Amino acid sequence: MKTTKLLLLTIVISLNTVFAQGTIKSDSILSMMSDKYFGQNPPGMTAEIFAPGIVSVNARYEYGVSFTPDLGEIYFTAHRKGERSSVYFSKLIDKKWTNPKKANLTKGEKGSEMEAFVNFSGEKIYFTAYDSIDVNIWCATRSGNWWSNAIKLDSPINDDIVFYSNEAKNGDLFYKNVSKGKMYYAPNKNGKFPEIFEVGIEYGSHGFIAPLQEFMLIDALKDNDKTKDKDIHVCFKKKDGAWTKPINLGSAVNSNFNETCPSITPDGKYLFFSRYNEEGGLPNIYWVSAEVLYRLRSDYFKNK
Repeated sequence: MKTTKLLLLTIVISLNTVFAQGTIKSDSILSMMSDKYFGQNPPGMTAEIFAPGIVSVNARYEYGVSFTPDLGEIYFTAHRKGERSSVYFSKLIDKKWTNPKKANLTKGEKGSEMEAFVNFSGEKIYFTAYDSIDVNIWCATRSGNWWSNAIKLDSPINDDIVFYSNEAKNGDLFYKNVSKGKMYYAPNKNGKFPEIFEVGIEYGSHGFIAPLQEFMLIDALKDNDKTKDKDIHVCFKKKDGAWTKPINLGSAVNSNFNETCPSITPDGKYLFFSRYNEEGGLPNIYWVSAEVLYRLRSDYFKNK
């Protein structure tokens, strides 16, 4: 059993960790990054790198983007050479974004933290934390302008190795069960998660659920692709409650490089993901208009 857990942990780290180097821009440059989304010009129907030199830093690995509902805080995971995974955050204060720094949500209780997602109320943040073989979902509750002491979820969710947890608008929690190799969810029962169920999609990892659970974004290998290239796909929920097969989002999002870790902003306007197109096989964070997704959904159901 221990050998199996160590193997699964190796898989988790290989999916989420890469050694890198880089620096974050100074406060003087950040002061020019005002308004929502670091003052970046909104992308259109073709993906663009997000906040280069500040969030997307050369020679560093970044992934797993989440914003608070008011778009005033960003959370993402980053790795530097010789370090373990850490959640970083930045806040929009007096129309200026703060310098991204480590969130340290477990206050040192766990050596690695990654994939932090704020829920739709802005009152909770879920993330993955681990030291060795125990890769679990943790949660912290909003307390003033920061978060309470984080705790590991007391739920059968954590009976296995799990990651990439995010909440639908009704409070149901979706995540990847690495031990079983499938997407799972746990219905919210008065703030607790006493039961778990398979989502029922055919394949994929790093699943991100839509607010009303009308679709799920995943990353998955291209059909019949021998290069091991991952693309962003979507599964739509049909009228009978079943899920469609994963549908590739196409060239507006995907490329000949790996694309992973999708998420949608709280305002529903943008799709974020990581693209491994940097020298050395490292990724930066990209964003694109979510209209790419909505048009695909419209076309899919129009033809059914």
